[in-house]
Amino acid sequence: MKYIGKRIVTSALTLLVVSCLVFFSFAVIPGDPAAAKLGTQATETKLMALRTEMGLDRPLLVRYGEWLKGAVTGNFGKSYSYSMPVSDMIGDKLPVTACLSLYAFVIMLILAILIGIYSARHKDKTIDRTLMIVNQIIMSVPPFFAGILVTLLFGIILHFFTPGSYVSYKVNLTSFLGYLFFPALSIALPKAAMGAKLLRSSILEEMKQDYVRTAYSRGNRTKDVFYKHILKNAAIPFVTFCGMALADMIAGSIIIEQVFSIPGLGRILFSSIQNRDYPVVEAVIMCIAFLVIAVNLIVDFVYSRLDPRITLE
Repeated sequence: MKYIGKRIVTSALTLLVVSCLVFFSFAVIPGDPAAAKLGTQATETKLMALRTEMGLDRPLLVRYGEWLKGAVTGNFGKSYSYSMPVSDMIGDKLPVTACLSLYAFVIMLILAILIGIYSARHKDKTIDRTLMIVNQIIMSVPPFFAGILVTLLFGIILHFFTPGSYVSYKVNLTSFLGYLFFPALSIALPKAAMGAKLLRSSILEEMKQDYVRTAYSRGNRTKDVFYKHILKNAAIPFVTFCGMALADMIAGSIIIEQVFSIPGLGRILFSSIQNRDYPVVEAVIMCIAFLVIAVNLIVDFVYSRLDPRITLE
């Protein structure tokens, strides 16, 4: 519990540092949100009035303190471009990005476990060598390029789905999940290849350990030794990888949403950056940071349960 308590404090401090970097970075970069909103109608009088309305005329530290206080309670202020609460905008898009990330994670998990175990149990056979070659190729493909290839192959050539035909989860959940499958697959494939290779290596390493020979000498069946002993210990580094992979998938979903025209956090993030709608940009980045830190914290907790020695470090 002491270890987990330290990790919670560390995570909270990390989130605080991220909030500082995010807020002050957008406060000092060139550009005037008021001028961006007024466009060609901007005059000095209108600019001054709008800056006052937006609160941009107040000291930077005061603005940060008010913003941080609101962020803690889930109030990120109002959007400069849409004049609506940022929390409402985030709340509408977050389920889409979260679902895409979890969808990709499940696909990655299934593929990595199946391929990793199968490849390890058929070590140095033709199927193992073939899988490792394919794995190496897929590992080198960035998710956004994988998304383009998946769109070309399954969308344009094979017509398994229609690119751009996104259906909201509020309209039809089945169609929503059906459309998200291929974007999720694009995110999952590179991570699945990495996970399969890691799990295979971990299993082969565990097979060399003395406790495995001892288990066999006691008359245990090969299947029992593999699943009850070897796989259990080999899963420890794989769990850590899965946590890192899920954190990467959250960030990767932002990019893939652009490839497949999915209206998640990625769309409002990029459009808000173009419009200098900083409250929205700051809220999206903080939301992503919170999810990534929360995932890592959960992984640390699971890891400490699987390997109690971690609590001694």
